[in-house]
Amino acid sequence: MPSNLPRFPARLRLLPLLAALPMLSGCGLIVLDPAGDVARQQGDLIILSTVLMLLVIVPVMALTIFFAWKYRASNKDATYKPDWDHSTQLELVIWSAPLLIIICLGAVTWVATHLLDPYRPLARTGPGQPVAAEVKPLDVQVVALDWKWLFIYPEQGVATVNELALPVNRPVRFRISSSSVMNSFYVPALAGQIYAMPGMETKLHGVFDKTGNYEGFSANYSGWGFSNMRFAVKSLPAGEFDKWVAETKASSEGDLSRAEYLKLEKPTHKEPVRRFAASDPQLFDAVVNMCVEPGKMCMHDMMALDAKGGAGIAGIGNVRQVTYDKFAARGTVDAARWSMRYVAAYCSSPVMSNDRPDAKPVAPQKLKGEGLPHPSRPERTALRAPAAADRPLS
Repeated sequence: MPSNLPRFPARLRLLPLLAALPMLSGCGLIVLDPAGDVARQQGDLIILSTVLMLLVIVPVMALTIFFAWKYRASNKDATYKPDWDHSTQLELVIWSAPLLIIICLGAVTWVATHLLDPYRPLARTGPGQPVAAEVKPLDVQVVALDWKWLFIYPEQGVATVNELALPVNRPVRFRISSSSVMNSFYVPALAGQIYAMPGMETKLHGVFDKTGNYEGFSANYSGWGFSNMRFAVKSLPAGEFDKWVAETKASSEGDLSRAEYLKLEKPTHKEPVRRFAASDPQLFDAVVNMCVEPGKMCMHDMMALDAKGGAGIAGIGNVRQVTYDKFAARGTVDAARWSMRYVAAYCSSPVMSNDRPDAKPVAPQKLKGEGLPHPSRPERTALRAPAAADRPLS
């Protein structure tokens, strides 16, 4: 080292480390110190698994240092056995200890996997606090949008964007889906993460046993605005939760109709907290079935038709041009360049009865296609043989 460089006294060499300590004060161990019973059990599982694995790692590291020191070249008192190659006692210790730890880890994992199943309703809100039979979980419907989160409270009749409020000590059941790509719904203080996928519904049960303000986010990369796909989480006493619901209704931007949802579905970045009234009880089911757009067939309707044999010849032409693209969410597509189409709805089960108010009931015998009109041709009955002009081109 050049002698012209300044030398710091030994007492000052620790100052850079001490200066970094205030930066560590913002690091919270929320995963190991959560505010919910489910997340706390998951944190305990992490600690237990780590301790079990350290039962092997720590002795191995300690013995490595011990043998390196004991059998160093300068230690003339160490036993020298160059022909030694086997010890039954040592082999038993080397193999039995890890095997017992793996058995313990397997047993703990099997039990925790069943007890902490996200689809399983909660049996308790905390240690020694079972859930009473008359207690009904709070239903919250979650939709992952680009790039924001929509929360619908069907019982309270409100919906919020990037804000989740929950009453303390009351079990919560989340119904989770996505509008476009896969995301991961994660509130570390409440429970584990679970994926939100388009065309599918996942569930998560959790409960807060402490009040406070927390944060949730998407734990799965989903595109350009992913890094800001975060939302505020509030754990409130029961009275304050009711007050929050009343304030949300009073400050709402209007009703979250299907037309408003299609506007909200457009990709946005750093979306602020927004509040709506939620009067459509079937909106979330329409999101899951990918049929929020008027006239689009729901997946459950399509599956019902397939289960009954399909729509027959009448279903061949039952398509409409897509009037949106993925990038603009609800923009336009050049019909001359693209031939994207979607299946139009011509029947509807009761859960989707609000999709097309002008739709007429379809007789059950027509679910296979008999007598259904071609979308672009006059209606014909199943008793008349199709004319040549009606026959599809080969």
